[in-house]
Amino acid sequence: MEIQGRIKFIDETKTYGNNGFRKRELVITTEEQYPQHLLIEFIQDKTDLLDKFATGQQVRVSINLRGREWVNPQGETKYFNSIQGWRIEALEEAMQEGGAPPTPPLDSFEPVDDLKEEDYDDLPF
Repeated sequence: MEIQGRIKFIDETKTYGNNGFRKRELVITTEEQYPQHLLIEFIQDKTDLLDKFATGQQVRVSINLRGREWVNPQGETKYFNSIQGWRIEALEEAMQEGGAPPTPPLDSFEPVDDLKEEDYDDLPF
């Protein structure tokens, strides 16, 4: 799955336990009629992906939904969900003004000199 939005907050990497488990949290705000502030966790080596990003950037985040079951000491079963990120990419760098993807420069196209009339056919079938 993917989520798009603007970065609201990037937390620092936190290390837990003796085994060196690392986690870093990112909050993005979706840009829709009712914007949502979504907390996305990046764990272990994925925490380093956030180093290249800053608050205010528009991004697309690839995520997995995670769910856990826990039984408390009173015997009640509780369920917890989390959003775990595994890839993040900037959207603004890939877009030009007007929201169109970048076009290659004209000199990157090869000119066609030997086009014959019978080779020309604009029908798609």
